[in-house]
Amino acid sequence: MEQMMDAVVIGGGIAGCSLAKQLADLGWRTVLLDRQVFPRHKTCGEFLSPESQEMLSQLGLDDVMESLEPQKISKARLIFADGGTVEVPLPGTAWGISRYKLDTALHEVIVQSGVSVRTGMTVTSIKQSEEGYEVKIKERGIDTIIQARTVYAAWGSHRHTNIFEEPYILDSNKHSYVGIKSHYSGIRSDLVTELYFVKGGYVGISPVENGYSNVAALLDKEVVKGAGTSVATIFESVSRDNPQLVERMKHAVPIAGTQASIAPVHLSSHPLAWHVIPHLGDAAVVIPPLCGDGMSIALRSSYLCCALADRYLRGEISLLRWKEEYTQALQHEFGGLIRRGRLAHTLCSKPQVTRWFPSAVRLYPPLGKYFVKATRLKPYGG
Repeated sequence: MEQMMDAVVIGGGIAGCSLAKQLADLGWRTVLLDRQVFPRHKTCGEFLSPESQEMLSQLGLDDVMESLEPQKISKARLIFADGGTVEVPLPGTAWGISRYKLDTALHEVIVQSGVSVRTGMTVTSIKQSEEGYEVKIKERGIDTIIQARTVYAAWGSHRHTNIFEEPYILDSNKHSYVGIKSHYSGIRSDLVTELYFVKGGYVGISPVENGYSNVAALLDKEVVKGAGTSVATIFESVSRDNPQLVERMKHAVPIAGTQASIAPVHLSSHPLAWHVIPHLGDAAVVIPPLCGDGMSIALRSSYLCCALADRYLRGEISLLRWKEEYTQALQHEFGGLIRRGRLAHTLCSKPQVTRWFPSAVRLYPPLGKYFVKATRLKPYGG
């Protein structure tokens, strides 16, 4: 049995690292756990919106982010299968940076903040106790129990149904998607984030470091069946539905070791703020990638969770009050974005819509700007 911790954060991505840093900076004994060993590549659009940058700045990470030399992106381009194209300016400059570099930098930062980071282990159960929680982990075949006053789920979109005694209520009717990604060389960099619509989903291309392009896709699980078993063959198969994507990828060469995939992916119909413990990041909200704000949600949810966690740890509010306020906060922050994102996701899959949308934007440019604004988070504190 180990010493009692104030906080155990499970998941070493954007949400988990940002929460762990905030808690440690407030003086709470914090440990971060992840089953993967870092650095590693992750299925992600690798696009940091202006909203994300604002929150990273509040974490005191301006110098760290500048040292990573992210690609500067000022426009978004939508390319439909019938050839129609919409290009709109972003509300500020976005950054293109790989999760390989970003997560590595965040892990270094949180260690400097005093967070104990343990990777390459598996959480096998989380149980409530008189003093808080007991987190059971298996590390190199050895079982260990970590006692903590608070525990946080920042483990991504998977529902870990066997960890809790109280099972999740799963929606068996949810549509299933597959997420894939790879870095490529040989794609001309326009410093634009692009979204190519294909049968059953879309493929995004954004510039990252080293002159590479990150190519990521969200695809209907049924469409992926029969498209091959490797990330490269799946990309090649689905690209045939969009001639402009075929042309864009004509000279592309995959970078070995950068491929990643995740399945199943279910888009959220509402935020999941709490199940036994607070959830944040993709564990709480999964929006359509065309919104381009997944990492903003990860950061925003960590801020909302930390503010209430600090009050709870100080004895100012009860666990029930924390749960109620956090649930309300996530619904307020993300409920509208989820609805708008799902609507945009649905409309952009309908040929009868995509045929007139590019012409409508050319005739009335504010429509494109509204589309971008509608699918993004409001400024933090706004």
